[in-house]
Formats: sequence, structure tokens, C-alpha cells
Amino acid sequence: MTVSVDSTTSATAHQDGVLRPHAEHAFAAELAALAAQDDRPRPQRWQLSPWAVATYLLGGTLPDGTVITPKYVGPRRIVEVAVTTLATDRALLLLGVPGTAKTWVSEHLAAAVSGDSTLLVQGTAGTPEEAIRYGWNYAQLLAHGPSRGALVPSPVMRAMADGMTARVEELTRIPADVQDSLITILSEKTLPIPELGQEVQAVRGFNLIATANDRDRGVNDLSSALRRRFNTVVLPLPESADAEVDIVARRVDQIGRSLDLPAGPEGIDEIRRVVTVFRELRDGVTADGRTKVKSPSGTLSTAEAISVVTNGLALATHFGDGVLRPGDVAAGILGAVVRDPAADRVIWQEYLETVVRERDGWKDFYRACREVSA
Repeated sequence: MTVSVDSTTSATAHQDGVLRPHAEHAFAAELAALAAQDDRPRPQRWQLSPWAVATYLLGGTLPDGTVITPKYVGPRRIVEVAVTTLATDRALLLLGVPGTAKTWVSEHLAAAVSGDSTLLVQGTAGTPEEAIRYGWNYAQLLAHGPSRGALVPSPVMRAMADGMTARVEELTRIPADVQDSLITILSEKTLPIPELGQEVQAVRGFNLIATANDRDRGVNDLSSALRRRFNTVVLPLPESADAEVDIVARRVDQIGRSLDLPAGPEGIDEIRRVVTVFRELRDGVTADGRTKVKSPSGTLSTAEAISVVTNGLALATHFGDGVLRPGDVAAGILGAVVRDPAADRVIWQEYLETVVRERDGWKDFYRACREVSA
């Protein structure tokens, strides 16, 4: 499941000269309005109550009429479980296929809970243990020896010391031995510094949100000891085509505003076509359930649909008449579907000829796709 955001993000971006402001800055007015009217109990060092955090993510209207825009479109219970987890001593693992808004949700949760979403460790195959624990300023280390002044705290260490929310993105891409450096942090709530004979103990308010792509199982699986330290919440793909179209349209509108691209209602037909193609190839069956199709190697997620439509909107604006048409999205769809040039191209050609060609009202789309696929 992906997300939808309001144009306040783009307004803040233009105001600050920042292409993509952090959530706590982009939605500062909404967070302030929630804090002002939030009379429910707040866990220690939380900026908002759990109820207000959920309202911030899911949207709603406050008693004074302030409208809180939805940041996540999906089942309410999923958000409630995620927020409640952060109020306990268990860490939160957001799991899902690519494009289900795991990173987006983790950022907004951290912004609403701690007022700071920047305590982030980006997981890769080369992420060292120092990124999770601490490192050293080697100039200070050589000049003065091991000391707190020479120590460079990681985002996780800073979150522990300040009682805030840390984030670890793509946890399963991090080498297994580095992953396991989190075990003591999450179980004992302490981070030993043996070089100094000291430790950093987590203060109330500290917790950790990790994200993982469930397509990466087998890359660097979490150890059973580490997995037990997390409460896992699975973020699903949109349940219906209408929901996915709405998500894509909202997000493209927000991105378009930040890039000065005039998104208009004329493009909704192409958005629906892109979503339909992605869902059918993803599910392996047409929307009416009558025709089975082969699925390509790519994920064809909602996030990829947003990217295809945004790129098409840029083409229409700069090299067309500003109206999103089939020719503007065809190349993007081809690039998203055909990841394996050999196998995926055959699947795509078969889908074009057996499904798209025969569909009423899709002739222009078929011709545009055939042209870029030739």
C-alpha cells in the first residue's frame, strides 16, 4: 500500500528551496494543530498521543475544523498496531513488497512520535557496524586517545540518548553480523562502549523502526534472536484498482506541484490504464478474471506506477500539449515491465496482443505501446 499526500508538501518545498523537506517540516502545521488539541495521554517524550499519531497518518478533521490530510491509505488497524508497538518496548518491523510505502510510513511515524525523522541508517550490503553502533573521529583518536570526544555516535545511539525514534531502512540488505549488533540494543536497551568501559542506556521514549522488503528473503535473513525483538507489521498492496488509482493520482499531483508540472483531471484515464496494466501483470489475470497472463520479473508496485505517470506528465508538459496521453506513459510502462530483456519482453508482447489489443477504448494505448516496443 502506498500513500497520498497533500500539496502542503510542495508549498513548503518552494518556500524553503528544498526539493523534498522532511515530514516534520512539510507537515509542521498539521502536527502543531494536532498537538494543540491532543488531550489524550502521551508516552514519555512523545510529541503526540498514539491516537493523534494515527490520525496524522490516516487523516481526519479536528474539532476546530482543521483538516489532517492522509499520509497513508490502507487499513486503519495496521496503523494502530504499528503506533501501539512504538509505545511498548518492542521495536517495529515494517515488511512488504517494494512500493508499499514502508519508508514513507516509517518517516511519518518518526516525525509524529519524536518530531524528528532524520535519525536514519540506510541499509546496504556495505553498511558497517559503526553505522548502527558508533564510530571514531580518527584525528581526535590519534591526538587524545579513546574518549567520548573522539566518539562519533550513530543515529541509533543518538536516539537512545535522547529518547527518540531511530529508523533502519532495508534491514535485510545489511550483513547478518551487522544486523545482530541490534540485539543488545533492542533487548537490553543499552549500547556498550568497551573501549571506554562505558555504555549508553536508552532513555524513555526510545524505539526503533526497521523496514524490510519481503522479496529479499534469503539475501540476509534476520536471525531468530533478532526477529524476536521486533513486532512485524505487513503493509499490503492496495486492495482495489480504484484505491490504487486514487493513491497514484494524489501522489502524482503532489509531485507534479513540487516540479511545477500542471497535473489535471484529463490524465486520470491514463493513470487508470497504467494501474490496470500493472495490477493485471502483477496478479497474473485480467481485471474481469477471464484471461490468465504471465507475470514479468519486476514487482510493478504502486510506487513504480507513480514514477511512470510522473515521467509521462513531464513529457506531456515539456514536449506535448500538457495533457497526459498514451504516448507519454508507454515508454515508462515498457521500462517498468521489461526488466529481463529476454523473458519479460516476450511476456509484454503477449500481453499487448492478447489483452490490450482487444480492449475497447485502448487502441491509442495499444499503438503507443507497440511503437515503443518495436
